Amino acid sequence: MTIRVWGYLEEYEQDREEILAAVDAVFRSGQLVLGPNVEAFEQEFAAYHAVRRCVSVDNGTNAIVLALRALGVGPGDEVVTVANTAAPTVVAIDAVGATPVFVDIDDRHYLMDTARLEEAVTERTRCVVPVHLYGQCVDMSAVMDVARRRGLVVVEDVAQAHGARQGGVVAGSSGDAAAFSFYPTKVLGAYGDGGAVLTDSDDTAARLSRLRYYGMEDRYYVTETPGHNSRLDEVQAAILRLKLGRLDDYVRARRQVAERYAAALADTGLVLPATAPGNEHVYYLYVVRHPERDAIMAQLGERGISLNISYPWPIHTMSGFAHLGYGEGSLPVTERVAHEIFSLPMYPSLAVDDQQRVIDALREVLAGLGG
Repeated sequence: MTIRVWGYLEEYEQDREEILAAVDAVFRSGQLVLGPNVEAFEQEFAAYHAVRRCVSVDNGTNAIVLALRALGVGPGDEVVTVANTAAPTVVAIDAVGATPVFVDIDDRHYLMDTARLEEAVTERTRCVVPVHLYGQCVDMSAVMDVARRRGLVVVEDVAQAHGARQGGVVAGSSGDAAAFSFYPTKVLGAYGDGGAVLTDSDDTAARLSRLRYYGMEDRYYVTETPGHNSRLDEVQAAILRLKLGRLDDYVRARRQVAERYAAALADTGLVLPATAPGNEHVYYLYVVRHPERDAIMAQLGERGISLNISYPWPIHTMSGFAHLGYGEGSLPVTERVAHEIFSLPMYPSLAVDDQQRVIDALREVLAGLGG
């Protein structure tokens, strides 16, 4: 039997009756779009983060797009971010007509190297998008210090860090806005696509509400362009409400999986995840590192164990972003790490026996490689 790098089926079996009841209640309500579940989820999600406003949207990519537009970021502007991220982060910046500018990452935590942030700021810089990657936060005090001194807005990309904290502050509550994805693999995942933007600004929230609904403030009358059809539906909102109440339980379960890996693999040649000072990691992914990454993945695949690489191609090396002009070697840490990192199976319902099988196979393969 194959061990998946991520799975939801065991979790679904545990929660099936409640999920089906929530979905059935939506279908029986006669209201499928922008109804009471969406409104309630927005209030509950904002409250969890101690942020005043939440505007839900249809996916995490549009959460970034609309957050940028609501904050006035557009053509001619530069947005500083990282190339070690999922493509949607940068696709969203490109979608508003802005130019992505990349900062290299930290060698231990694979997050934005905030010591290099200010040197990337120019007269055209309008925004910073720190990516809270793999389950922990970028140093937000450093980001906000640069942003406030240089007059920049900050949109946190929190797609991979639901429930993570830094200095006790939950991810997504420090910037001018924060974009979330509820793609099924996420720490808080829907059973389809979904996203949201958090902000403390009533004006920004009002713009977001218009932008996600064709630019309309009143039905059929467009007050703002370019608007979108970017609404979270009632079914996904109902499921997310149910799962939000269990988010902290999901995080605890992920940390238990991470602790078992750390204890069992500490004496191997793998570089295990490091938690940055002040961070409380939620382990969206359990990312390890080894120079023989490809051989390890191939041999574990032969044993029926699926692994993943997040991400094998840094954004600046992709042909679709060649126009940005970043040559090989321009982001040395990002490029070096991309050849070595890979993810072990990580999800709350990963069985202890299955995890032990992963551990045993890894140790056997590593021993054969001499490390």
